[in-house]
Amino acid sequence: MMKMRPQMSLMMKMSRFTVHLNIVLSLGLAFTACGVVLATYSTPAAAQKRAPIERIAQGQVVNKAGAPIAGAVVYLKDSHSNSIRTYIADNSGNFRFGNLSQNTDYQLWANSNGVRSKSRDISSFDSENSFQFTLKIDASR
Repeated sequence: MMKMRPQMSLMMKMSRFTVHLNIVLSLGLAFTACGVVLATYSTPAAAQKRAPIERIAQGQVVNKAGAPIAGAVVYLKDSHSNSIRTYIADNSGNFRFGNLSQNTDYQLWANSNGVRSKSRDISSFDSENSFQFTLKIDASR
């Protein structure tokens, strides 16, 4: 007696092909999505967007006539810790404080020969990242 081999119907072959095709397409889409996600998180541009923006306060210390005061001491007080940073103005009366926190209020003033300028404030609610000040010291007082 002759044994008959079971024949796979065309419908069964098509459904097996469809299953394999769906698996291949699903894996391809998954790897593509992973590649897009990895590319998004590994690019330097994306890293720069997440990096905090540096806030700076800079300016010049001048006398009543507007002439620069070299060697004036500029004070920057942190309202959270009450710590004070200082900067000695250069020959042009310029000063600069960098790395200011976005979430901190600051108070800024200058002093030269025992005379103090008016205080200026930097608010944590201010959206600016660069602050320019002219601190006037009236030496005639």
